[in-house]
Amino acid sequence: MACASFAKLSAASSQWIGQQSFAQRPGSSTRLATRRVFVPIRASSYTEELVKTAKTIASPGRGILAIDESNATCGKRLASIGLDNTEVNRQAYRQLLLTTPGLGEYISGAILFEETLYQSTTDGKTFVDCLRDENIVPGIKVDKGLVPLPGSNNESWCQGLDGLASRSAEYYKQGARFAKWRTVVSIPCGPSALAVKEAAWGLARYAAISQDNGLVPIVEPEILLDGDHPIERTLEVAEKVWSEVFYFLAQNNVVFEGILLKPSMVTPGAEHKEKASPETIAKYTLTMLQRRVPPAVPGIMFLSGGQSEAEATLNLNAMNQSPNPWHVSFSYARALQNTVLKKWQGRPENVEAAQIALLVRAKANSLAQLGKYSAEGESDEAKKGMFVKGYTY
Repeated sequence: MACASFAKLSAASSQWIGQQSFAQRPGSSTRLATRRVFVPIRASSYTEELVKTAKTIASPGRGILAIDESNATCGKRLASIGLDNTEVNRQAYRQLLLTTPGLGEYISGAILFEETLYQSTTDGKTFVDCLRDENIVPGIKVDKGLVPLPGSNNESWCQGLDGLASRSAEYYKQGARFAKWRTVVSIPCGPSALAVKEAAWGLARYAAISQDNGLVPIVEPEILLDGDHPIERTLEVAEKVWSEVFYFLAQNNVVFEGILLKPSMVTPGAEHKEKASPETIAKYTLTMLQRRVPPAVPGIMFLSGGQSEAEATLNLNAMNQSPNPWHVSFSYARALQNTVLKKWQGRPENVEAAQIALLVRAKANSLAQLGKYSAEGESDEAKKGMFVKGYTY
């Protein structure tokens, strides 16, 4: 478990230490006396492992497959191809994904829902072992979903901190090595200062608890695509949100080298009259990251947020046309799975074709992570947008 070591620091050397006034006594020297204070510095027993795990996930040409949809949302996906929302059907679909031969060439981590973390294939092999055999790190969704935030402008906050430490310890025993917590910020709703602070503080507490239990936290304040605002407004809000997030991460002594980020790309609102090019999205997104994210963070794993499969890949590719201080990659759900589901249709004879479709999308994003992707030959299906107003999962 975590322990604390202490460093002696001079309070006069930093305005951030001690936060006290050093008023001069009458008749005393104008020279301030140096005051020693003890400041705790986080030194977790898992620190080396956390850093190693984060670097493994942020490895060249690879990204994250997000299959952490709740049972209800997975049911919606299955319903789109005429299947009932049963554990057997959910297990069959996730088995298709997690047993795809060669997936580890392009995928370094897979975010699982709790049910999936404890499931096995029909042959009895655990899904965790399926991932390990492909050199893919198993991850786990740990938040408990969004609920209304009282006192806000019709906004939400993310629940799940209660019991998180004990749950995280159990997930680690089961084989998970990283975690994911998603909260959201809505631009049409303001966003209010309360909602931004709540999102940032919740993420910071989750991150500290995760690291304390051996899990690399993915930090994900999703700025929703909802709205008709221009890209400049998205940049303004994103900078505010990430400023708050890193402030509270530092307040909670989170080790930056042992986290991953899952930001939204900086785009116009989905209902804005003008679409932005991949080059424009890359410019604004990288500007935000350069202004707000320390280079100590090993990986930026973007969410697709309702973009089409091709859009998400093109935008990622544009961001990798020049070197970045972090590994800039993907953590996609629908942008990796949309075509796969339609190929599968719930039929055993279509499993191989569906797995090939997954490899095609994973390879495209692998090339985008390397800045070498070309959209030539992309199918019409891959170009279809997947934005859903007020999307939840």
